[in-house]
Formats: sequence, C-alpha cells, structure tokens
Amino acid sequence: MRRISIYLIAVCALWASCEPTKKKKNLNDLAIDYVRLALEIGKYDPVFVDAYYGPDSLAYTGEVLDSFPKETFRNRVAALKADLNTLTNEPTSTDEEVMRANWIASQLTAFDRRIRIFSEEYGTFDEEAEELFGVKIPSYDSTHFINLIEKLDRILPGEGEIGDRVKMLTDQFVIPEDRLDTVFQVAINEARRITSEKFHLPKEETFTLEYVQDKVWGGYNWYQGNYNSLIQINTDNPLGIDRAIDLACHEGYPGHHVYNMMLEKNLYNEKGWVEISMYPLFSPQSLIAEGSANYGIEMAFPEEEYDRFATEVLMPLAGLDTAGASVYFEYIEIREQLNYARNEAARGMINGTMSEAEIDHWLEDFALTTTSRPFIKQNRTYIVNYNYGKDMVKEYIESQSNTLEDRWKPLGVLLSSPVTPKEMLPEMK
Repeated sequence: MRRISIYLIAVCALWASCEPTKKKKNLNDLAIDYVRLALEIGKYDPVFVDAYYGPDSLAYTGEVLDSFPKETFRNRVAALKADLNTLTNEPTSTDEEVMRANWIASQLTAFDRRIRIFSEEYGTFDEEAEELFGVKIPSYDSTHFINLIEKLDRILPGEGEIGDRVKMLTDQFVIPEDRLDTVFQVAINEARRITSEKFHLPKEETFTLEYVQDKVWGGYNWYQGNYNSLIQINTDNPLGIDRAIDLACHEGYPGHHVYNMMLEKNLYNEKGWVEISMYPLFSPQSLIAEGSANYGIEMAFPEEEYDRFATEVLMPLAGLDTAGASVYFEYIEIREQLNYARNEAARGMINGTMSEAEIDHWLEDFALTTTSRPFIKQNRTYIVNYNYGKDMVKEYIESQSNTLEDRWKPLGVLLSSPVTPKEMLPEMK
C-alpha cells in the first residue's frame, strides 16, 4: 500500500507540473478588457460611451441580445475590479501602474451603477451621484437660494416679479439669429488664441461648429479623435451674449476639446494607455471634464476681461446696445451661484420627495429657468458636474497657485492626468 501511495503522489505531482497555468493579466491586458466591456455595454446603452478613438479591433462585433444582460455585465465589472485590486497589491507594481489601476477601478464603480440605472434599478440621488461621479454632493435648503434671490432683487431694474424683470433684462442681450454664427466664431477663436498661448496644442487640432435643435442640452462636444471635435450649439432657446463666451470656452478652449486632446496626446499616443481612448459619459471622469470646462471660462476670461470682451467686441458684432451691461454681468454672477438649485430639483425628482409643481418651483423661482427639467429627467444626477465639479476644480487648482498666470500649469496637469475626484479633495492632497 505504501508503494502505491508513493506512486500516486508522484503521478499527481507530474500531472500538476504539466498542467498549463493560467497566465496572469498585466495592466495593459486589463485596460483592454475595460475598453472592450464599455464598448459592448454601449451597444445596449447608446449614451454609455461618449467618445472612443482607440483601435478598431476592440470594438464589439458580437451578438446584441434582445434583453439587456445586466447581471452578466455586473459580474464582469466585479471580476475586472478584483483583478485590478490584486495588481495594486502586488509588491512589484509601480506607482504609475497603481495610479492607472485605481483610476480604472473608480470608473468601473460608475459602470456598475450605470448598468443598474439603465435596467431601471434606481438608487437615491446621493447614492447615484457618489457612485457615478466619485464624490458626495452638498445639499442646500431654500434659505440659501432665497438669500441669493433677495440679492438679485436689489440689483434688477424695474418692479414686479423677479422672473419678469430677469426676462426684461436678459432680452436686451439676446444674440440675433442672423448674427449668431459671427458672434460664436469670434468668441471661440479668441478663446482658442488665449488657450494656445498657455498650452502647446497639437498643430493639426481642429473643430467643426454646428447649430442644432431639439436637444436637452445647450452645447455638446463630440470628440472624434485625432485632435478633432464636432461642437454643436442648441438654438432651441434664445442665446444671450454671455453664452457665446461660456460655450466657446466650455465646449472648446480650454474646455472639452482641449481636455480630450491633451488626454489623447499625452496619455494615449505618447504612453499607449488604451483605457484613455474610451470616455464613459456617466463616470468620475465627467465631473473633472465638466468642472474644468466651466472653470476654464474664468481662466480664459477673468471677470474684467469677460465684461470687456462682451461689451467691446461681441455686443457690437451682435448689434446690441451696451446700456445696462454692468447689471447684466452682476445678474450672471448671481445666476452662477443659483445653479445649485438644479441639484436640489434633481434630488427631489430622483428621491420622489418633490411633486412636479415643487420641482418647477425650484427651477423657476431659484434656478430662474425650467429648461433644465428635460435634462434632469434624462440624465438624472449628471447635473452636479457643472456646479460642484466646477467648484472642486477651482479649489483644487487655486490651492496650488497664487495668481491667474500660475493656475494654467496645474490646470494643464489636471487635463493630462488620470486623476479621480476623490484625489482632488483637500484632505487627500
């Protein structure tokens, strides 16, 4: 019996030594899996992937099922996160590999939440916002907005309801339809000139500007890869002179167009990080993208320059009278602070704690518009990226610099790095 046992042990040992071992995937393999997974999910969820300029070989060409395979996708997300976690804990992993792995993992947390949302498995406002965009969103009660509205009341000309007086003021600065393209082209070219003096933009970079209708958003940058963007401006609603500057910067320079170009140039083309070639819309990346795009407005056009460029250059082009412009700019500043009212309307809508009438009250009386309702209904918590995202980016950049000129350097680093929103918080720096 002893000889038989020794013989069996020897055979088992020989069999084990001959059995092929499963090859452990390196980070680049996992990055490819990440991209492939997103592109496959995007075959079901049409807004899942906002941009892709990676290899054609990673595109999903398989069968698209009649029903959305929620659990299959969630299991693949979990398995990929586990593999990334294993890699980050290996003593041989470099700091750069750990940084990349953590960034991909944070994006995958958003994948899981978006998969559930697409399957109509919803969470609370706070749950969805944190898992999609990587941070907790502050809440403001009505008192905060009432104080701002009272401040606005004091500066608006005329008497009567706030909304009527706001409309009376803003109507004076609407760009006529036949001059819209002229004004936008001048604004975006000036934003481009200013940004190109601060960043080394690729010589071949370019964009196409289009005007569209029937959209829930005001502007959109469709990044095409190879340093090229399609920028669309929605003309459903009247566009004030301020929107020409804001959208020129936000969608173009130093906003989305520049952000995507710098990621493609510095991380995808120069380093070969394939994960960067795919931008998932509902992810922590969007908080930085939208936040930096909004912060980029005041980088390119700081307050006095914003007012000067609007009154001395754009208003004459639009054929607008500059009388009352100073009050208009004060209104814009207060309106910016009121932007958080959109978050609270979204919170009430998603949590079911506000009736439709209450939602309209928050949007009309505090955000001074109801045009955000369709956007919130379609995109849910995405609205937080524009206000809280901007404030996060602003605090992050300005904590590293003392002057406006100094701020371009950390902004450039942010636009070229796989930074997660949590890493931008003051306690993490």
